[in-house]
Amino acid sequence: MTSIAGGISDWPTADFPGVRVNPETLLPQIVNEEAVQEALAESEDAADRVMVLLLRGRTADAAELLAEARYRDPESFRLRIFEAEMHRATNRFDRSVQLFRQLLNEVQGTDREAVVHQYLGRTHYVSGNAAAAAESFSKALDLRVATAADASLIYSSTLALQRARDVLELAS
Repeated sequence: MTSIAGGISDWPTADFPGVRVNPETLLPQIVNEEAVQEALAESEDAADRVMVLLLRGRTADAAELLAEARYRDPESFRLRIFEAEMHRATNRFDRSVQLFRQLLNEVQGTDREAVVHQYLGRTHYVSGNAAAAAESFSKALDLRVATAADASLIYSSTLALQRARDVLELAS
C-alpha cells in the first residue's frame, strides 16, 4: 500500500478498487497496489488497464493500448473518457477540454453528463483554470444531487468544487 501522509479515509473513492481521489490534486491515485492488481486480474475491460497505466504514469503504454481498444470499440464511452484523460495526463489541456466538450454535447440530458462535467472540471483544475473547474464541478454536483446519485459521487463533486473555490479564494 502506498504511504499517504494523513491517511486516505476522507479521500473520495475512484470507482476502482485500490484507487482514491487525492483531495489536493483532485487526481486519482493508487493507494492499494494489491487491490488494483486483483481487480485487473478479474477485469476483461481494456479501459481498466488504460486507467491503471495512466495512474502509473505509463502514458506511452496507455496510449498504445487505448488506440487498440478504440479501434475495436470506437464508441465506448469509457475509452473516449480515457482518450481525453490521456491528453490531460500529457499536458495537452486544450485537446482534453475539446474532447470533453464534444462528449458533453453527445451525453447532455443523460446520466453520463455529470461524469463528463466532473472529468472536464478536473482538466480545468489541473491546467490552472480554477474558475472553469468550479463551474464544471458545480454542474456535476447539481446533476448528481438532482438524480439522487450515489453519496460517494456527490461527495467527490462537493470536495472538488470546494477545492476549486478554495484555490480561487487564495488567488484573489
